[in-house]
Amino acid sequence: MSKGFYEFFCPVKVIAGEAALEHIPFELSALGASRPLLITDKGVRGAGLTDYVTTACDESGVAMVAVFDDVPPDSSTEVVKEIAELYRNSGADSIIAVGGGSVIDTSKGVNVLVSEGGDDIAKYSGAGVLKRPLKPFFVVPTTAGTGSEVTSVAIIADKSKGVKLPFGSPFLLPNAAIIDPRMTLTLPPHITAATAMDALTHATEAFTCLAKNPLSDAYALSAIRKISDNLLNVMDNPKDVEGRLELAQASTMAGIAFSNSMVGLVHSLGHALGAICHLPHGLCMSLFLPYVLEYNLSKDKSREALSELLLPLAGAEVYARTPEGQRAEKAIETIRDLRDELYERCKLPRTLEETGKVGRDQLARIADMALDDGSIMFNPAEADFDEVLKVLNLAWG
Repeated sequence: MSKGFYEFFCPVKVIAGEAALEHIPFELSALGASRPLLITDKGVRGAGLTDYVTTACDESGVAMVAVFDDVPPDSSTEVVKEIAELYRNSGADSIIAVGGGSVIDTSKGVNVLVSEGGDDIAKYSGAGVLKRPLKPFFVVPTTAGTGSEVTSVAIIADKSKGVKLPFGSPFLLPNAAIIDPRMTLTLPPHITAATAMDALTHATEAFTCLAKNPLSDAYALSAIRKISDNLLNVMDNPKDVEGRLELAQASTMAGIAFSNSMVGLVHSLGHALGAICHLPHGLCMSLFLPYVLEYNLSKDKSREALSELLLPLAGAEVYARTPEGQRAEKAIETIRDLRDELYERCKLPRTLEETGKVGRDQLARIADMALDDGSIMFNPAEADFDEVLKVLNLAWG
């Protein structure tokens, strides 16, 4: 990667803080929209989280023309097509997505269809296919991990063909992301832990990958510090509003960082593991993060960056008393210690064996698939099949 040139792009308006949701009606009116369709899943709606959004709209005289609450954990082209039909039939003029990564990716796909026309989302797959702005689109994330509210990509499964379709375009970005701590107050401990580790991985890989740049570095470092300072406190005090907001902001910052610098081998392995063994993405990130960092370090890569990460990961006191030549190893040790603390609190698996869902005979297939994942191109250390398989065996347990 050239060190003399980089691009940084994040035009998403971020509205954050307590009562941030109450700003949605104003944001809609600013874009000339007044008939939103709300897209979510049954868990989010059942937890009462969509009530905050509908109440804010009702009190401002904005009519929610329809609600679709059946987005599955693994988004599909059929679901996108079904929601697009609902959008058209209800007379909607905008979209509000309330949920995690699957809901947000689904909503991005819906916005493509209702803006471009037709019912074949596959024709818009790939990078740079979209050529014009889409309908007004707002995202309210209910997890603090994916960063999808500020990324210009989406993954949607075509189950009839057994493939996952990638979409990439700046026009997929929402007009605004609304970060309200009320949305994450009811997250169960294991989801809080897994999504935070997802955000930590986004930030760590953004800071250590080949396409890192000064602006993405700033977002990545801030995200890591917020997660390190607040995750365990939130695990022990789930109703800590300030801590929840900090984690949510960290997720958004990490999303901005990695969407402008890319990621690496952790994501390549995680994508493969998720596809083969159907484990949640955040868990996959947590499982592989320290092992990939150790692999990169063994190849004499990332030492300087990892040494710098020790400060936001462990704090000034630990950083100061750790000899300069040992700071990279100490940063990885700190991540391992964090995973141990999360295991004590919610049994978030630390190894593939602890998941109980990965067979050792599947590791070769996972390695093979990971080598075909685009993220691996940005990993600071190159890896062949045998090296990736070695990382997987270390992650086994």
